[in-house]
Amino acid sequence: MNKLLTNVFFIVAICILAYLIYNNLNFKEGMENSATSDTSTKSSTNGLAGGAQSYSAAIKAMTIKNQDILLVSKYRTDYENTVLNLDDLINTMMLQTSLSIDTSKPMDSLEKLVKLNSAKAALNNVMKYIDSTN
Repeated sequence: MNKLLTNVFFIVAICILAYLIYNNLNFKEGMENSATSDTSTKSSTNGLAGGAQSYSAAIKAMTIKNQDILLVSKYRTDYENTVLNLDDLINTMMLQTSLSIDTSKPMDSLEKLVKLNSAKAALNNVMKYIDSTN
């Protein structure tokens, strides 16, 4: 009888322990998001425009942080040289791609040329940004 009582006590203790562990874990059922951000909470309670001001302020803070890290005015010539070197690299890659087009599948090479051309346009925008900073 003593062994039976000990076994029952262990089973009950294991069940209580499993119950406590299960209740302390944060399970999410279905399609719920586990993390809710401050802006998503504001936008859901106040509509999309309700969180626009704080969202804009957060973007502005990130922009200022990046400007402080980059120090464009101090390293302008280094950044310009880097962009110009990247532009030269893209030009040579475009020429290399143009000269090595596979005639059986020309679309692959043409798609690569389009991507490289888009990269050149992006570099032009970066250069305009560098030139516009004081």
